[in-house]
Amino acid sequence: MAAVDLITMGCSKNLVDSERLLYRLRAAGFRVYHNPTRTHGDVAVVNTCGFINDAKAESIDMILSLADLKEQGKLRKLFVMGCLSERFYKELNKEIPGVDKYYGKFNWHKMVDDLTREMNVCAPRVLTDAARVLTTPGHYAYIKISEGCDRHCAYCAIPLITGRHKSRAIEDIVAEVEQLVAAGVREFQLIAQELTFYGLDLYGQRRIAELVERIAEVKGVKWIRLHYAYPNDFPLELLRVMREHSNVCRYLDIALQHSSDSVLERMHRNITDAEQRELISTIRREVPGIALRTTFMVGYPGETDDDFRSLLDFVREARFERMGAFAYSEEEGTRAANSYPDDVPEQVKQQRLDELMAVQQEISEQITARRVGQYLEVMIDGKEGDYYLGRTEFDSPEVDGVVFVTTPEGRRLRKGCLYKVEITDANEFDLYAKLIG
Repeated sequence: MAAVDLITMGCSKNLVDSERLLYRLRAAGFRVYHNPTRTHGDVAVVNTCGFINDAKAESIDMILSLADLKEQGKLRKLFVMGCLSERFYKELNKEIPGVDKYYGKFNWHKMVDDLTREMNVCAPRVLTDAARVLTTPGHYAYIKISEGCDRHCAYCAIPLITGRHKSRAIEDIVAEVEQLVAAGVREFQLIAQELTFYGLDLYGQRRIAELVERIAEVKGVKWIRLHYAYPNDFPLELLRVMREHSNVCRYLDIALQHSSDSVLERMHRNITDAEQRELISTIRREVPGIALRTTFMVGYPGETDDDFRSLLDFVREARFERMGAFAYSEEEGTRAANSYPDDVPEQVKQQRLDELMAVQQEISEQITARRVGQYLEVMIDGKEGDYYLGRTEFDSPEVDGVVFVTTPEGRRLRKGCLYKVEITDANEFDLYAKLIG
């Protein structure tokens, strides 16, 4: 049977779509490979990202390299799906004709029908839309609870790609979690473009707190972690659930983007600096010890030196446990692109980005240093050399740090299990620990 190489670009939401496609392809009898180090020569599929210019360029480079292999006769078929082809189908089809067919973000199911027809095999019978082949380690998985976004921030192209917010039913999500628990998954990353909006379209009210509580009550769920919250109209009831359920990690990914009121207004974030500060204070008070991850943007149109200094001061005061940042890139079709000139020079953007990350590096080093001497639980992901690789409840896979754990000679740790350790050392991002007991 033919082999299908599936390459996933971009975020974990894309990864979930890839996992669902892999299941359907495998059910049809194809040999499937995810992110292979080399192609197998039959069929390649690229699940693209279209979020910012760098991500788009990376996806296009991957398509071009595979199209070149196809032209050389080293690949029979090439298909493209995902956010980039959802938004730029006509342009891609014109500029890269070597692709056999383009699919968007929501019609990729048709690819299985097309492939089975071309390869003369029977189409798979899929009993549930949530059926998937996990590409993550078997003990954790991403759970996509909704698609789309109703926020319409001025700089963001996501609503142009994914459309309006669409929540999945609570019962469907809980059933998926139960199935994954039965398959050995113990840790769940809840993901959405705007997680705190969950339920408003389906039930007429925000029900993220109820959803998290329902998942927390599923036997066998050890950790639940939340990505990505929005600060405006934050559902405070969620904080009670995080505080009262020990398997809901004290961790929240909440993108703030900026602190200057003038920049926030031009971004159409519908929140002020004072309101953001009050929300952070409330979150830390209601969930003691919580780790906050956030993201900021520098170089937004009209951002002055004073605006940037305001952002630096905010980061120094808030002391986020985790922080990422990126420079503004104009996205065609967005309100920002149509309304504001991209007037901050690229060199200034990079200087501001470097300065902001340098401030955060110092904060991060101080925060991790305070962990030394603490006793924490870690989830083991694997082993590297003499160390077992673990994560605390404050560490999301792929994006946060790891804990390097040493054990007494002969003591083996099981992947996906929780162990108590003592933190013995730290650097900017990672911790070092020894097993207790």
